[in-house]
Amino acid sequence: MLASHRFGVELRRLREQHGLSLDGLARQLSYSKGYLSKVESGQRRASQELARRCDALLGAEGRLQQLAARPAPAPRPDPARTTPPAPGPHPHDGHPYAAGAAGYTAEHPGRRESLPFAALPAPSGYPGLPALPAAELLGALLPQRPTALDPGVPALLREQLVQYRALGQQLDPVLLVPALQMQSETAVRIALRCDGRTRAELLLIAAHFIEFGGWMAQEAGDRHTALAYTERAVELARAGGNRQLAGYALVRRALVTFYAGDAAATVALAAAAQDRRLRPRIRGLAALREAQGHALGGDRGRCLRALERAEVLLATAAADHDGGPTIGSSHIADPAAMTTGWCLFDLGHARRAAEILDREHARIPLRATRARVRYGLRRALAHAAAGEAEHACAVAAEQLGGLGDVPSATVTGDLRRLDRELRRFRANRAVREFQPVLLAAITGC
Repeated sequence: MLASHRFGVELRRLREQHGLSLDGLARQLSYSKGYLSKVESGQRRASQELARRCDALLGAEGRLQQLAARPAPAPRPDPARTTPPAPGPHPHDGHPYAAGAAGYTAEHPGRRESLPFAALPAPSGYPGLPALPAAELLGALLPQRPTALDPGVPALLREQLVQYRALGQQLDPVLLVPALQMQSETAVRIALRCDGRTRAELLLIAAHFIEFGGWMAQEAGDRHTALAYTERAVELARAGGNRQLAGYALVRRALVTFYAGDAAATVALAAAAQDRRLRPRIRGLAALREAQGHALGGDRGRCLRALERAEVLLATAAADHDGGPTIGSSHIADPAAMTTGWCLFDLGHARRAAEILDREHARIPLRATRARVRYGLRRALAHAAAGEAEHACAVAAEQLGGLGDVPSATVTGDLRRLDRELRRFRANRAVREFQPVLLAAITGC
């Protein structure tokens, strides 16, 4: 029996078990009766979105989502490994978050080529700068041109990092990736003129610069550079005696697999980042990512338990914060609550998700344009999935004004998902009027 037929048979069995007519199911899910009839008969293949909502409505505990899943085209990554994959097409390039996410590569004339950290040339006009030594040697080398560094220099570099993070909320990520790479390299060169605790401190600052560069590369749609920069951050931090960023690198890789639609890999990577030797902040973020992976796979119980762990760990981390650079986003007031909203969406509980996302979005600072656009569009998605098409259009329209300043591969993916959601409401006048605007935002025209 074909997968589409198996799904249809199980959907009909569960619907009848719950005493629902096909018309009643269509009303509750905001899908057309004709479409659901074709899904039940196996003439149409169910989307993951439909499977999640049917799972939630009929209490199927993920069975329908599993029946609707397409086979993974590539083996999952080894959680113990943080080295980025070789360049090339990603196995999940058909996932909505991957669509249209070319970033700043040769596909976009005038944009900087994506190059691994070590392959970037010396700054123009400074041909005498020596190549940096391998990261594993940085901690042990004797100082080059030993100097008594002003103690205010590391503080100035940390302040610059804060400013770059603020710029990341306001500017195209393509503009920031090269600058962040250069700032990291500058901090390394200063570190090589110092020793002891000062060198270790500077290497950790360099690691934070390049880690944020990895996040900006991901926002630009360049997964390979994002992972390469994250790995470089791990190497620099390790050279300075800090092994915490290695755990966070797993969290970052789990985000990449999450956006690629790979639930199992997301859970595996996030679980590996919850070693008790890691700080509560990193373990809390890892638990959030694990919850997202479970939600993507339709496992409500494990998702909610991971969210509970994350809430406790992040509360502990907030109480013990040492004043250093924040790991992860600093613009979300309650990461556990925001992630709960998105997990509920992935589990098919769109209305509850919309309520939480509405509340948490209101707490994002106005200056954090990138975060407001990203989570604002997720609000719109949740409202559309809940059948509130007109409100979804209004919420999405509010976000599109800021999108031109802060283009984002993940946001483009959400726009495509929103377009698919709204197609179910083509007869709605507000939807028909908004669709050309939405298409222009997706295509950048």
